[in-house]
Amino acid sequence: MKRQNLRTAALILCIFSYLLVGAAVFDALESEAESGRKRLLEQKRGELRRKYRFSADDYRELERLVLQAEPHRAGRQWKFAGSFYFAITVITTIGYGHAAPGTDAGKVFCMFYAILGIPLTLVMFQSLGERMNTVVRLLLKKIKKCLGMRTTNVSMENMVLVGFLSCMGTLCIGAAAFSYFEGWTFFHAYYYCFITLTTIGFGDFVALQKNEALQKKPPYVAFSFMYILVGLTVIGAFLNLVVLRFLTMNSEDERRDAEERASLRRAQNNIHLKPKEDSRGSNAIFLPVEDRMSQINLIPPIREDAERQRRQSANSAAAVPSFCTCLCYRPQLCGSPVPSHPETLSCHTNPVYYNSISYKIDEVSLSTRGQTGSSPGSTLSSNSARCRQHPRLRRKSI
Repeated sequence: MKRQNLRTAALILCIFSYLLVGAAVFDALESEAESGRKRLLEQKRGELRRKYRFSADDYRELERLVLQAEPHRAGRQWKFAGSFYFAITVITTIGYGHAAPGTDAGKVFCMFYAILGIPLTLVMFQSLGERMNTVVRLLLKKIKKCLGMRTTNVSMENMVLVGFLSCMGTLCIGAAAFSYFEGWTFFHAYYYCFITLTTIGFGDFVALQKNEALQKKPPYVAFSFMYILVGLTVIGAFLNLVVLRFLTMNSEDERRDAEERASLRRAQNNIHLKPKEDSRGSNAIFLPVEDRMSQINLIPPIREDAERQRRQSANSAAAVPSFCTCLCYRPQLCGSPVPSHPETLSCHTNPVYYNSISYKIDEVSLSTRGQTGSSPGSTLSSNSARCRQHPRLRRKSI
């Protein structure tokens, strides 16, 4: 099984285990509190119905009116400021739920707006995160140089530590600001910032929803918008360091597997081509020559061909005695009679010889010396006294 398949199966198992653990913990923490709140609400509803003599239908109508009036406590939601706030929650996938389109045209436009806006926003935050990481890396390198440290290289641990501290600082600054403007406790404000910047967006705590803040507090509105955008950039930079590194592991494994398959395919092709090369001798280099000449092997053949040639030469040696041919370039030194051209060539029983360079050399030598009346060569032994006496006599063995 491939490495990425094993990793995917392990991640699926890990996620389901994580979900089971989360469900058990939330059940233990919230179940009793939910039951208590439900009993308290039923008690309050009974008291109101007895006090004001509401029927069940009247009470449901009152509940509906209260829920619909809740978003309007912040002022008009669909003016430019409120619409801009809603657009931020759409393209960043925060989705508080504090406001939603009420018309069918608004719902249709919201879907198309999200289809194009969400990918663009994700790409933008990722790009900004990468640029921020580059700037932080340069700043850390300069800080190390100013401190006189031996190694100025910025490691991944340094970047992760700086990213974690940046995220914590961003959350703390937002918690302090929103606890002041909204009147929340620091813990609840910190919870709101975390849920917002992680784009969870439950909607249980939503800023700019009190005392018509969207119309009456423009500086606070601008701060809220900028905090969401900058905070998401910081979170995106940290995710680029930690999460995206693991997300690219599958693509790296796939690329590595593709390279291994390509190398294996090349090796198989080389194996298929090797017998074809061995048919002509894998270690042989042949030079093409002119007409009536054969190709000459400049490199010794492989072992099997050498053994086959030795067996053939042994068989031919039993019928033809070994000899050597001395080509005398000074024919007056060798006083052997001049044999005819066919007689000289008839001493070779190997038919390859007549197509070789040696044959052409002998043929040219005989024709040249036939015109001058000199002897082209003698069939002498290598220990011949007449050949030893003259240093300018060359001997060519065939």
